[in-house]
Amino acid sequence: MISKTAQGKINQGSAVRLMFEEGKILRKKLGADKVYDFSLGNPDQEPPEAIKESLLSLARSEEKGLHAYMSNQGYPDLREKIAHFESVRNIVPMDASCVTMTCGAAAGLNIVLHSLLDPGDEVLVLIPYFTEYPRYIEEAGGKAVLVRCDADFRPDLEDLKAKITPKTKALILNSPNNPSGVVYEAELLEKINAVLLAQEQTIYPISDEVYRDLIYDGRAYPPLLSHMKNALIIYSWSKSYALPGERIGYVCYSSNIEDSANLSLALAYYNRVLGFVNAPAVWQHVLEDNIGLAVDPTPYKKRRDRIVDIFQSLGLTAHPSEGTFYILLRRPDRLSTDQFVDLCKKHGVLFVSAKGFGLEDYVRVSYAVPDRTIEGMAEAMVQVMAEIAETVF
Repeated sequence: MISKTAQGKINQGSAVRLMFEEGKILRKKLGADKVYDFSLGNPDQEPPEAIKESLLSLARSEEKGLHAYMSNQGYPDLREKIAHFESVRNIVPMDASCVTMTCGAAAGLNIVLHSLLDPGDEVLVLIPYFTEYPRYIEEAGGKAVLVRCDADFRPDLEDLKAKITPKTKALILNSPNNPSGVVYEAELLEKINAVLLAQEQTIYPISDEVYRDLIYDGRAYPPLLSHMKNALIIYSWSKSYALPGERIGYVCYSSNIEDSANLSLALAYYNRVLGFVNAPAVWQHVLEDNIGLAVDPTPYKKRRDRIVDIFQSLGLTAHPSEGTFYILLRRPDRLSTDQFVDLCKKHGVLFVSAKGFGLEDYVRVSYAVPDRTIEGMAEAMVQVMAEIAETVF
């Protein structure tokens, strides 16, 4: 029998993954063409051609040692290139020792949290947040402390100040935000930084930036390390290059971060003992010549605009995202969030309740889906809204 601890944790589940699995069952019941699944943030674009060409070239290469172990931090040449790229982008000093290659952003977050936290340390988590953040923190021995957001889904700075205690060790930032799509502008980052620097202890901002290349309407992602002291960046090519199944990313920070040398050693240690060992060798080679490829978010922007139009035409409140490929949709007033999710599911439309992201009255809609799925959803939602109008709940 598995441990009681494991049993309790698996019972928590993941709202996103549970809905994704329900979608498989529903497709068998209704037919694949009658199910419109907006649950999973799984990019449906293809990787850039340069990535594919590099992968093919490596697959045919006769060079010895391409698939061998390397330093737990990753290949030095790649780390040096990333350090140069990020130091220019963030306007801060950085060298290869400040970069650790990881098995995606999730691994990056986990090794950072294990490196920073002592048992009982607290980590501030801004609402709304990616569902796994509290679990990552708990597994690293820490405690997640939730910070409220305002009406625009940006952090409430007064609540942020109020939630800081002597045990606060870190703050997780996620911009562009999953699930709201909000981009934290430079002025907001400066204000958050001022709150953290006003404390007696060092508080490390941990910036999850996996969606930073998917931003719309002329916005620019601010150079976070030049606005926040002692910050770490977590990056992955999963969303920008459409490589979520390949698990490749990195952690980086300025050479000026507090305790830089020991942090580098700690990240390498936890990469090893948490079982990641090192980021995939082939993908490190692929990306060595493809750092900073231009990413075109236009397909996602067109879908965002279409989905917002659909929801607004039905009298629903949708918040246009500034980045990512998610929209927050407010439940109709007559229904609870769970009732709305269940009714949509009845008509083959799969949305995820945002309660797991810290928001009570919303569902998350992922528009990393084909256009035909969006148009099918539009027709199904007409039926959903008609049933809401005719039914006493």
